[in-house]
Amino acid sequence: MSSPILDTPAPGVHRRRLTKPDGRALWLYGRQPIDPSIEAVSPPGATPGDVRPNPHLRYHPLRGEWVAYAGHRQTRTFLPPAEYNPLAPTTDPSRPTELPAGAYDVAVFENRFPTLHGGAHDPPASIVDTRPARGACEVVVFTQDARASLASLPLWHVELLVAVWADRTRELGARGDVAYVFPFENRGVEVGVTLHHPHGQIYAYPFVPPIAARELAQQKAYYDAHGRGLLEDHLRAEREDGRRILYEGPRATALVPVCARYAYEVWVAPLRAAPTLADLTPDEVRDFALALKTVLMKLDALWNRPMPYIMAFHQAPSDGEPHPEAHLHAEIYPAYRMPGRLKYLAGSEAGAGLFTADTFPEEKAAELRAVEVNP
Repeated sequence: MSSPILDTPAPGVHRRRLTKPDGRALWLYGRQPIDPSIEAVSPPGATPGDVRPNPHLRYHPLRGEWVAYAGHRQTRTFLPPAEYNPLAPTTDPSRPTELPAGAYDVAVFENRFPTLHGGAHDPPASIVDTRPARGACEVVVFTQDARASLASLPLWHVELLVAVWADRTRELGARGDVAYVFPFENRGVEVGVTLHHPHGQIYAYPFVPPIAARELAQQKAYYDAHGRGLLEDHLRAEREDGRRILYEGPRATALVPVCARYAYEVWVAPLRAAPTLADLTPDEVRDFALALKTVLMKLDALWNRPMPYIMAFHQAPSDGEPHPEAHLHAEIYPAYRMPGRLKYLAGSEAGAGLFTADTFPEEKAAELRAVEVNP
């Protein structure tokens, strides 16, 4: 069932590609060469005949956006007990999980319940335009340790993870059915997580999604007018101001932006306008990983408990064209705790698109700056 491809996608990073018994791809990454005897596994019920998702898109005429429909996701695994964790390495061959036993540090596999799929076809007829929801959805398992979190991983492991995101960006972006690669992490049941094991996802869209498209348009207009990057200039101004900076390194920075919509919202970015994760140099990967780990440790340490959040990576489209205006960055939106409640999108935010911030970025940055961590 396995068809291994051995390679090293980045200095000090080893990768092995396998094929699961149900036909989905699995990639194992590590700092050491991956044992060639490791065989891919699939969980019970995932057979070649069962894994045939066919999502589709419908056009929203008032918003000018595509909406994805993937009814098969109703059957995805939802908050299973620890002994049935599908993202843990297999310990009982009679009850395989998504991952094999063996020595590796990070695993990526094609999502069994994808919103986008390269084999999507024949969308249903409708009164609005439809199209197959082509593209890809992958699950990124950060570590074999189910008790860990991205913040608790050692720095070398976070560096490896950044290199994995870069490798997947490079490979998925080369596909003809992919226009934009979007790594992200949803952490905590408060933001809809269905599996507790530390993991993220990657959506590879057949179009540039609306938020990314709007950001890129703003960046291009600024670049065309000034010959410089919008985010690059903004980071320079933030560093000169200094009040909202959480991490300041030689090649990366982290800050609560002056225009933060969420309390404790944080941006992490390289200082250089690298268009995508795949464009980071080894030194930039190292400093970006340190900035990211520092921020996540501060968020968790603020109340001595895990902070639920959404972390989204914004980067250039994968259209093969140069994008000097695009500046890779991660945006982290914590679902922060206030007495008895969390911050949710309400009528103005969800219905009209105008955010009301109940706190000031300077106040929240001061709280996070005061948190001492040792990444």
